Amino acid sequence: MGGLGWRSRSNVIFILGIIFALSCPITQAARILVVPVDGSHWINMKILMEELNLRGHNMTVLCYSANWYIKERPDLYQTITVQAQENIEAASRKEVMETFVQMSLDRLQNGHTLWGNIMLQIRMLMFKYNFHRIYQNFNIAIFENKTLLNQFENANFDLILTDPIFGTGPMLAYYLKVPLVYNIRWQINGEAHFLTAPSPLSYIPLPGSHLTDKMDFLQRTKNVIHSLFHHLISEFMMYPLYNEICHRYLGPDTDIKSILLRADVWLMRVDFVFEFPRPTMPNIVYIGGFQCKPAQPLAAEFEEFAQSSRKHGLVVMSLGAIVDSLPMEITMKIAEALSQIPQKVIWRYDGETPPNIGNNTLLAKWIPQNDLLGHPNTRAFVSHGGTNGIYEAIYHGVPVVGMPLLFDQFDNLLKLESRGTAKVINIATMHSTDLLQALNEVINDASYGDNMKRLSALHRDQPESPMERAVFWVEYVARHKGAGHLRSESHRLPWYAYYCVDVMIFLLSVLLLLTVLVVGTLKKLCRIAHCLHLRTSVGNQINWRRRTTDVPGGFYGCRSYKIELSCLPSNPSNICNLLHFQLLMVSQRGLPKKTNVKRLLKQTGSLLNKQTTHNTVW
Repeated sequence: MGGLGWRSRSNVIFILGIIFALSCPITQAARILVVPVDGSHWINMKILMEELNLRGHNMTVLCYSANWYIKERPDLYQTITVQAQENIEAASRKEVMETFVQMSLDRLQNGHTLWGNIMLQIRMLMFKYNFHRIYQNFNIAIFENKTLLNQFENANFDLILTDPIFGTGPMLAYYLKVPLVYNIRWQINGEAHFLTAPSPLSYIPLPGSHLTDKMDFLQRTKNVIHSLFHHLISEFMMYPLYNEICHRYLGPDTDIKSILLRADVWLMRVDFVFEFPRPTMPNIVYIGGFQCKPAQPLAAEFEEFAQSSRKHGLVVMSLGAIVDSLPMEITMKIAEALSQIPQKVIWRYDGETPPNIGNNTLLAKWIPQNDLLGHPNTRAFVSHGGTNGIYEAIYHGVPVVGMPLLFDQFDNLLKLESRGTAKVINIATMHSTDLLQALNEVINDASYGDNMKRLSALHRDQPESPMERAVFWVEYVARHKGAGHLRSESHRLPWYAYYCVDVMIFLLSVLLLLTVLVVGTLKKLCRIAHCLHLRTSVGNQINWRRRTTDVPGGFYGCRSYKIELSCLPSNPSNICNLLHFQLLMVSQRGLPKKTNVKRLLKQTGSLLNKQTTHNTVW
């Protein structure tokens, strides 16, 4: 009996194993070259890589020696590090971010004046331009290293997965002739949609314009001017940096814009629950919120602190992964406001502790942000407006108090505010009472929480998770050696063909030609109709009688005619009309025009002088 029971259990296990194996997707391990971007972008890329690693794919990461976050992980990927040139000193993350933050604070404090805003925009632009110039050393070092390029060619990668902000991944994919997949939100100089998808400026605000999709005339004018300014920066400042490398290493007929547009699939970190609706393209796959997941149990320290909040709940505060601290003056204002609310506060902070920190506030250099936002006691999230934090707040249904500092954070929080899920304040000019009032409003006004829970329900209601969608399309490109059938041919067209300028000029030329022909024909018909009208109206006053004999020696032997003018009107203008008709009729009947004109003018002059009605015989 024991043997029979053992055999039956073995059969059950065998059958369950077959069912499980059949239910699992059959995928062949792909060789993927990952070219990431440092900072918060690396966090996004690493999350996707961890999922690809679980699916058995082999990944190699190409990184710069002067990076902040990318470390060696033999269990997850192999690392190829390109050394920085000796004359380039990599600035520390803290120094770079302090510079960025200070420029942003200056802009927020002085941006209300036109001159101040212009000067700060120029400073920010030059800072980013220099940052791109420094990063070009990475690209040059790769293409100058022939041993490294041969290593890449011998590796036979199935695809390149990259964030294209600095153009390295797209240029390598073009050189190696392998399929290309983007994990993207931004490209070299702007939001990725504006490079590849139709973007009508009438209802699609440009990033940085601080506009929504509902714009009046002045706002649309501002959006167009902003777009022109952005286009000039791209074409005359940013793209030429990369075009020089393209011409040197990829061929004289290449440029960075067309190379960027060669990607097979764009994994766009966007969800239209959050973003404004807009046109898109077939090879754009939306994976906004792919990093979000259900909350895990907190560590004992955080759990104990969260539970101590009791009925008032918990407030989570973080300014992102790259901003550790703020100037002390602003930090003290924040600490004062947080100390006056009844909720407990967990604040990610890695700077000098403010002297007025409240007993209800816990400072930590690192926090499990996703798990804290998913905690049932969490009431609000004080955030800088980074994309990762925004999507985690949407996923867990937590309303936001926004204090934007850099880049797209202003637009992210504007979108949340327009949906009634966030309250935004100016961190550079605020008082502690402003933050306190915003917190009380977001926590106590139920509409903020209800609106965010509605967005959360919409975001979660999908046939597959954003992560599953991202993994599928990476494997799809690897299986089929690309997805060229989804790629638009727009990148092959010159600008005048893309916008059909040549077609419009041709059609306008045809329309102008037809207009000239129609107008000329109508004028000719009107002239003929006028003559016929004159002939009919004076037909009863003019009698033409053809003589039967020739005038001896007169008018070159031509026939002459007898014209009788009866009931000649006294109005001189009518006489002139009659003269015009006589001349026309005489000309049509073949008399020499020169002699006819002289006689008619002579007689008509006498008629005008006499101003009388009589018969005249010629």
